[in-house]
Amino acid sequence: METAINVTRLGFDPYLGWTAFYVICAIMALVWLVYAFNRGQAPLSRFLAIALGLAALSNPSIVEEERDPLPSVAAVILDRSESMAFGTRQDAAERAYDAVRAQLNADPSLEVRILESDPTADGTNLYTALQGMMADVSRDRVAGAILVTDGQIHDLPTPPSEAGDLGPIHGLIVGDGERGDRRVEIVEGPSFGIVGEMAEFIIRADDPSGGEIPVDVSVNGGEKRTVFLIAGRETPLELEIERRGENVIVLEAPPGSEELTLANNRTAASLSGVRDRLRVLLITGRPNAAGRVWRDLLKSDPQVDLVHFTILRPPLKTDVTPIEELALIQFPTEELFEGKLGEFNLIIFDQYERRGVITQSYLANMARYVEEGGALIIAAGEPFASPASLARTPLAAVLPAVPDGEVNIGHFVPQLTDEGRRHTVTAPLDGREWGGWIRAIGAQAKAGDVLMTTPDGGPLLVLDRVGDGRVGLLLSDQIWLWARGYEGGGPFSELIRRMVHWMMKEPELEERQLSLIANGDTANVRLRTLSDSAPDLTLETPEGEILSLDWTPREPGLFEASAPIHQLGLYRAEAGGLEAVALNGPANPKEYADLQSSTQVMTPVADATRGGVFRIGADGDRLPDIRRVGRSGSAAGSNWLGLRERGAYVVRASSSTPLLPGIAAAAALMIFLLVAWRREGR
Repeated sequence: METAINVTRLGFDPYLGWTAFYVICAIMALVWLVYAFNRGQAPLSRFLAIALGLAALSNPSIVEEERDPLPSVAAVILDRSESMAFGTRQDAAERAYDAVRAQLNADPSLEVRILESDPTADGTNLYTALQGMMADVSRDRVAGAILVTDGQIHDLPTPPSEAGDLGPIHGLIVGDGERGDRRVEIVEGPSFGIVGEMAEFIIRADDPSGGEIPVDVSVNGGEKRTVFLIAGRETPLELEIERRGENVIVLEAPPGSEELTLANNRTAASLSGVRDRLRVLLITGRPNAAGRVWRDLLKSDPQVDLVHFTILRPPLKTDVTPIEELALIQFPTEELFEGKLGEFNLIIFDQYERRGVITQSYLANMARYVEEGGALIIAAGEPFASPASLARTPLAAVLPAVPDGEVNIGHFVPQLTDEGRRHTVTAPLDGREWGGWIRAIGAQAKAGDVLMTTPDGGPLLVLDRVGDGRVGLLLSDQIWLWARGYEGGGPFSELIRRMVHWMMKEPELEERQLSLIANGDTANVRLRTLSDSAPDLTLETPEGEILSLDWTPREPGLFEASAPIHQLGLYRAEAGGLEAVALNGPANPKEYADLQSSTQVMTPVADATRGGVFRIGADGDRLPDIRRVGRSGSAAGSNWLGLRERGAYVVRASSSTPLLPGIAAAAALMIFLLVAWRREGR
């Protein structure tokens, strides 16, 4: 700190305040102008009288002050963002940062404030950091700021002129400005959509070489398809929303001819799928108590559109009752099983047997419907064990079990299998007390997962995936006993709902699922399986590095693993053919939007604040000279940058001596007025 200095200056302190003083000045000036315009005889005397009166009102004085000079404040900020990790940028920046600090600290008239940016932030926010550093500094003390960065700053003010009170702002740019990078991004996309409908995204790929870029697109880790994008051009892309809940869309581009990193060759977006309404076709082979349970439960759900038909008699049965009096409407077999079959999300057969109403060709259509992604539930009764069974039709190709012709009658309590205790549909039901059933259809399981059995091991509930669709087979017509509370009842509604949601491919009910959560500095992987052991697990980082992780068993069928992570971007876990992806940070991190070292981003702000932008070389050794400059004018040249000398101070002591004491001012005023009157009286 410099020693105190004494300063003498002329000061004014109007008796009536500055506002009243200015008003009086304006009035007196107007009066004098009117007087002069009317050819008054003493304009000079009048002017001197007015001037003397106003001078007296301004209360002039000689002020003597003892001042302590205040140092000017300069800021030096080092960019620690992720984009600085490429090449030699960080090393060059640190060398330049140390050299600038050492030079500024040697100047006793400067207060140097230093800061390193947050490396985990989404984007390089150096201007916000500068504002925070200077928040307690009066603007008449700001000497300027020096930012050591690769030039990719994401929070610069718009328009640049708004940064003027913190200037001059200088940039020292590290990195090779000629080196390019390929990147892909999702420019725009919806945050939610209706399951089964198309969602439109706007995507873009950039490459310094230009041309056409192949980009692989996948949804929820499924099969990839390749689209070709023109470099630098925004392209629309339509994708089907596959399921309710989170849908992860992933874009991947192969390495380009120039690459700073592969982390921005892959990006993702999350879209929430909302199911409009669930359209269900329920066909009951004959009136029965279980059919009413299915109907009442489905109709109670406002999200379900239920179409229910009960076949009261076969068309060839001898009956004198006219058909128009027996049926409310004619069974629309052709319309349902030819024209509108694909409009249903789920089809349920309840105790149906072949009676000629639904032909073999229609049942073949239904088998194709399942293989192409449809869902089918068969609640089997005695007809399933008869020669008229659905297992003796083309539908047998998608059934997970075949009847053995036996109908087992007798009290029993359904049992969960080992798979049933792990399967997401039935695992929450384990440990509860259930009432008994009385009838089960004998069958042999040939595919799928047997979740419930009779006490002697016969299959009771079997779920299976067929092609892109799913099938559920309940080998009893006794679930209505649970609904009626027989022997305490059982979780009939929960079982049916969970089974239906599994059919609809709800993510949380997948029995074999791999989930990945990347948050901050840790990636957590969770595997649910029906097996006792877990397959090998690998984790791919945004840079393409493959990590092998070890599982930790938590409970039967549930395994977890974790790994430390240090990068923003997309992570991919793979185990036993299952795949999961997760974003650490935002979908399109600002840090990876443009990794090229650039002077262009900072130039507008530097120009607006009279600062400069300089490339300092790959080793950070081509630093410009640092000079102190005046309060105005340019603060940068071709090879130098300037920090302003503000000359701020604080007053420690002050005294004042009036220049126009009241008596002297009044006497002088009277003299000038007498002179004016004498001249006017001649």
